[in-house]
Amino acid sequence: MSRLIDESERLKSILERLNEKSIEDYYNPYRVFEWPDELPGEMWWMTPELTTTHGTPVADELPAEQLYALSRYESVNFYSLNVHGIRELLIEVTKRIHTADFRTPSEFFHHFIGEENEHMWFFAEFCLRYGGKIYTQPRGGAETIPPSNAESLLVFCRILIFEELVDHFNSKMALDRDLHETIRQVNRIHHQDESRHIAFGRELVSVLFDDFKKTATEEEISQVSDYLKRYMAFSFESLYSPQVYRDAGIKNPLEVRRRLLSDPRRKEFEQQVFRKTFSFLTKTGLLGDRDLSSFSASN
Repeated sequence: MSRLIDESERLKSILERLNEKSIEDYYNPYRVFEWPDELPGEMWWMTPELTTTHGTPVADELPAEQLYALSRYESVNFYSLNVHGIRELLIEVTKRIHTADFRTPSEFFHHFIGEENEHMWFFAEFCLRYGGKIYTQPRGGAETIPPSNAESLLVFCRILIFEELVDHFNSKMALDRDLHETIRQVNRIHHQDESRHIAFGRELVSVLFDDFKKTATEEEISQVSDYLKRYMAFSFESLYSPQVYRDAGIKNPLEVRRRLLSDPRRKEFEQQVFRKTFSFLTKTGLLGDRDLSSFSASN
């Protein structure tokens, strides 16, 4: 593995550019944010099209004030998912920094770890200031990774999937003038950093998969594909939280979650969130053309 990473001129060129960009774009998050004491309740805290009830009969059943409340708790859940996702990726990247297999990207790992640590801080700060809590981490999504020789590949695939899901939300909310400036700023700053992380993640995943394919059997490649599809489904469904619905005052939150996950709009929403991700994974061969066709047809 280390030889392929060390010899990839494309990866080294990308790393050099991203290292320079990380230094140029550096900011102090503890100074850049001016947190207001509170955010208005009668407003959207998340772009309406990104809420789990948008375009469904459930939304039609709720009054405007409850939809605002729902957007508030869904935003807190979204930032909570960021806290948990960042914690996992920090653990995994820290385990690999300055090891024999990852000598070449280790300098960028330092920027990556520092930036992600700061992201976790401001997401947690938002949750605690304006939601009063960080929602607990959903169960699942981190079962034993098959096969064992794909561990690093799937670690960085999970990180990439998580970052691309988050960036879909960030990029839209950063530009939404109907949102409070604090919400837009959190999303804008995170999107700025994540664009670098995604560029790096895509290239590293491509290199790791090229290495994996040299010795992998068809069955092992199929196991990797199945794992990624399960992880994408888990990540997306984590947005649908019965605790969020309960906090927003919605009755029968488990039944509401079931209705929303089975609603046709859910498939459309999932396609929007993962369109670029699915295209990349198919192009690299991590998912097959049949998976792409199935994903497009089901959405």
